[in-house]
Amino acid sequence: MRCPYCLYEESKVIDSRSADDGERIRRRRECAKCGKRFTTHETVETIPVIVVKNDKSREPFDRNKLLSGLIKACEKRPVPLEKIELIANQIESRFQSSLEKEVTSKEIGELAMEKLKDLDEVAYVRFASVYRQFKDIQTFMAELDKLLSEK
Repeated sequence: MRCPYCLYEESKVIDSRSADDGERIRRRRECAKCGKRFTTHETVETIPVIVVKNDKSREPFDRNKLLSGLIKACEKRPVPLEKIELIANQIESRFQSSLEKEVTSKEIGELAMEKLKDLDEVAYVRFASVYRQFKDIQTFMAELDKLLSEK
């Protein structure tokens, strides 16, 4: 790591600590030439996941967009934000760790519904009604019947 003061390329690590719940490592370093100290942050390099939408357009995976949809589905429900964030993290991790560089919006939606079904059935139905674009009361009732028959 190059020293920001004298640009010498060798330094030693004095202290390492986990930051951002293990997402980064914070390192205090000391330059081998000038002796000044500086901090660096180390993160895992990830390959961007591309979402293929229904209209075949492509866009980068956006965790915040997924999280927003999950939060809306769980609105006014007794679901802690930590559990909603955990679902978003699990879905993101699944696609980041897979070898596939592209994922369909359908795969994301189905996985989100699967996780919500175990967490809160009302949130599941809310998410499904938007995701599956229920056109009328019959499709809504069919989804409810399916949910009830699985119990």
